[in-house]
Amino acid sequence: MRRCFIFAAGSFYGLRERPVPGDLVIAADAGYRICRGEGIVPDLLLGDFDSMEPPAGFAQVRRLPVEKDDTDTLAALRAGLEQTCDIFYIYGGTGGKRLDHTLANLQSLLFLRRRGARGFLYDDDFVWTVLENEALVIRKTVEWGLFSAFCLGDRAEGVDEEGFQYPLKDAVLTPEFPLGVSNHILEPSARVSVRKGALAVGWELAPLD
Repeated sequence: MRRCFIFAAGSFYGLRERPVPGDLVIAADAGYRICRGEGIVPDLLLGDFDSMEPPAGFAQVRRLPVEKDDTDTLAALRAGLEQTCDIFYIYGGTGGKRLDHTLANLQSLLFLRRRGARGFLYDDDFVWTVLENEALVIRKTVEWGLFSAFCLGDRAEGVDEEGFQYPLKDAVLTPEFPLGVSNHILEPSARVSVRKGALAVGWELAPLD
């Protein structure tokens, strides 16, 4: 298992865990500013650099065309997959003035999952990931911690939520009705599973000191 830390140009709410030797660190465009603020030197800086110019003398720069299909963040995820990473921590991928990029990054979590990797997208004391045809155990870190689940696709069948205020059993979630929004984690470990389909799931984290 190899970890990849991605720093994008959105809002940054603090670092949950620092990279260690052997981890891959990629700054996507102005995500480099987050790295600089945290005293982290990325292994790769990539992007179309519409938000900033790469610093002079930085060796590992990959300049992308402005007109392209991939966002800078998705290009960073591809670069991490090329380096055989299978766990991705994405910072600066939400917030700001670009809801479209937040949605794109949520969808990119499914891109990772379908390639055998798992991504975690960090928001303001909240984290998101995606599961497809599988189960996930979530550890409670906040009393009455929030949890939400949304269908990614036409429908998600056989959804179970155990250890929550509002449990589900063999439920069907669809994109037109947000049944899975604003639940609460009650048990020390809660479990969510989907028999067929994909879910974006997010849960509250303890505030950083």
